[in-house]
Amino acid sequence: MGKQFVKDLKAGSKVQSHFVVADVKELPFSSPSKSGELFLKLQLGDSSGTIKGIIWDRSMVTEPILADDVLYVSGEVEDYRGLQLVIDCYEKTERGRLNRSYLQPTCSRDIGEMWCSLLRAASENVEEPHLKDLLELFFSDKELVEKFNMAPAARIIHHNYLGGLLEHTLEVVHLCLHMAELYPEQLDRSLLFAAAVFHDIGKIEEYDVNSYTFQRTDRGCLLGHITIGLETLRNMLNRLTSFPVELKSRLEHMMVSHHGERKWGALEVPHTFDAFALFHSDFVSARLKQFSQAQTRQSPGGSKWTEWDRFLERRIYTG
Repeated sequence: MGKQFVKDLKAGSKVQSHFVVADVKELPFSSPSKSGELFLKLQLGDSSGTIKGIIWDRSMVTEPILADDVLYVSGEVEDYRGLQLVIDCYEKTERGRLNRSYLQPTCSRDIGEMWCSLLRAASENVEEPHLKDLLELFFSDKELVEKFNMAPAARIIHHNYLGGLLEHTLEVVHLCLHMAELYPEQLDRSLLFAAAVFHDIGKIEEYDVNSYTFQRTDRGCLLGHITIGLETLRNMLNRLTSFPVELKSRLEHMMVSHHGERKWGALEVPHTFDAFALFHSDFVSARLKQFSQAQTRQSPGGSKWTEWDRFLERRIYTG
């Protein structure tokens, strides 16, 4: 049997196929008769989506199942508060035997076209000469650009696929440009554009693109993408000896404050009009993609409402 994709699975589907483990939890049964016993709840995925996987018989698991493991699974799909794959048996699979494109999601938009769109937008909207030089330094770094174009923007929540960082960055750029049209006197168009391009650049090191589920790197866990991104930006700025100190401070402030609130990971809250605009552009891009991705998931029992989304803290009406 060939690869069965998550998007094609329905209640009653008999499954024998490879899936990657995105998450695994050991949970107790709710039935009093099984008090103290545990079952496994997995999040299984491929390039087309994710589905819950259930292993009721804990004794089947002879060695730990970890995130990013690839399993060849046999079982049947049931509909219980959404689709779930009840696993009868499984075996771990060596990655070298698999077609990676079947298991790792990739942006639906063409990466080359998105990159050309970003370059074109930069040439049309950035007039400040020092920021032009900074962007050109980035655009001409082939290794950095390749990593940037392939990186995800997140592991789970939004734009969580190859090319996701570029797509998200392009969305933030366009949102910032719209804001600059609304507030031409208050917003610095060149600065806002440059900050939009660089705001998440640290994600090229935060996530491991060789991991099927984009696990965080040790450096990503220890420092986070804001700190890594600031370091990356400063390495480029250090090569531009005439870059104005004031402009550097404004740009760095936008980098460290683009999450908006300290409770959301910002190192500082936005104190400038430009930083405030960048934060909201980043927030809108992330939330709209999050909503869009949640909306496309299969609803339980053909319902017009999705399952509860723990990140958006709501169900979504799809009817």
